[in-house]
Amino acid sequence: MKQWYESSVFYHLYPLGCTGAPDTNHGEAASRFDQLNAWIPYLKDMGFSALYIGPLFESSSHGYDTRDYRTVDCRLGTNEEFQAFVAACHAAGIRVVIDAVFNHTGREFFAFRDIQEKKWDSPYRDWYRGVSFHCSSPMGDPFCYDAWQGQFGLPCLNLKNPEVKQYLFDTVRFWVDTFDIDGLRLDCANVLDFDFMRELRSVTAPMKEEFWLMGEVIHGEYERWANGDMLHSVTNYALHKALYSAHNDRNYFEIAHTIRRLPFRGRDLYTFTDNHDEDRLASKLADKAHFEPLYTLLFTLPGIPSIYYGSEWGIEGKRTSHSDKALRPAVSPEEAKRQQNGLKTLIRKLIRIHRENPEFHAGLYQELYLTNRQFAFARYGTESIVITAVNCDSAPCSLVLPLPICSRKAENLMTGEIIPVERGILPLKLEANSAAVIKLWDALMEGGKPLDEADMDPEELKQLLGDQWEE
Repeated sequence: MKQWYESSVFYHLYPLGCTGAPDTNHGEAASRFDQLNAWIPYLKDMGFSALYIGPLFESSSHGYDTRDYRTVDCRLGTNEEFQAFVAACHAAGIRVVIDAVFNHTGREFFAFRDIQEKKWDSPYRDWYRGVSFHCSSPMGDPFCYDAWQGQFGLPCLNLKNPEVKQYLFDTVRFWVDTFDIDGLRLDCANVLDFDFMRELRSVTAPMKEEFWLMGEVIHGEYERWANGDMLHSVTNYALHKALYSAHNDRNYFEIAHTIRRLPFRGRDLYTFTDNHDEDRLASKLADKAHFEPLYTLLFTLPGIPSIYYGSEWGIEGKRTSHSDKALRPAVSPEEAKRQQNGLKTLIRKLIRIHRENPEFHAGLYQELYLTNRQFAFARYGTESIVITAVNCDSAPCSLVLPLPICSRKAENLMTGEIIPVERGILPLKLEANSAAVIKLWDALMEGGKPLDEADMDPEELKQLLGDQWEE
């Protein structure tokens, strides 16, 4: 049975940034859910079907130094307001996934403060990793502890401690029961305890049907995390890098190689071009003329596509050695509605194409054509096929694609143009820095198997393919 996330297109909001909340939490309550609620009709109009939003809960600064897992950050609003926000998203047909920061807390979390106060006598001394009273921390505490990447404002939780695990599992149950969320994005999943993630999967499965677990994983073999026992998905950082660097280098072999080595060709992975930790695509793409082929690949290659707020109209931003603030700007939904350009029109179209063609949701992937500057592949449905072809060259090109099936009709979903198909050959013209998404209607396997080049006379095939012919 198809799950909701297989066909979803995500929008990613960093709420403390987009609402212009103060960088530091001084405990001054100020509701900003009027701004967040105003995003919902915009997302529905654009065609997004899921929202990843976070971090949301009480923290001291950027949201990942948690003070209280069960209270919405006072800089954003109240639990009741977030509950109403999720209900409004659901009414608009939008699923909601939130950040779960379980690798570490902030120093103001109750368990850490209890250790500071009671030291060895604290019942929470085993809630954190590496706690030792034979040394002091760089923060002046009379004890040492493990910190995430040496940032001592982020002490690491001991996820092997049954009490810690139970507290976090109860927290997720509270989130589901109180807010009716649809899934979690696990921060720092690449360093989370594997047994903890297995237990989390088994604990959350009965909480809500189709509850989704996605993990932040940057490097490694993604199937170690995304499998039937642990998480449903992880962030596809490999494809994220390949998408922009392949266009900057005009080398589609990088993308093709990345897809080949991904589990299930990356079908279950969360794909993106930028986020709250990575430079905006508009700031790292050397030639903005490549927006069309790049975003077309994002929406048609295997994976679950996501757009970070503002990137749909090409907002820029680069991190510095000291701050990610430029990646997390204040942007109002009114500004988002006002922005109208070719990129936003393209992304709206690609969202629609992705939504209307189930081949992109769980369909098999087959590479059809590959050079440095041109790339074509097929996504298979049960009775149809969609072919994506992209050109990152500054000059137009002509391709002749031998089709893997017989088809009576082909339509360019980007333009509505009907393309003639003769004897399993698809002639295609691509403008400079452009893309085509071709639907093969009434697709039939010849003799119950794909039409192969060997089924044609070699001399006829050579004449049709021209420079693409290989002896």
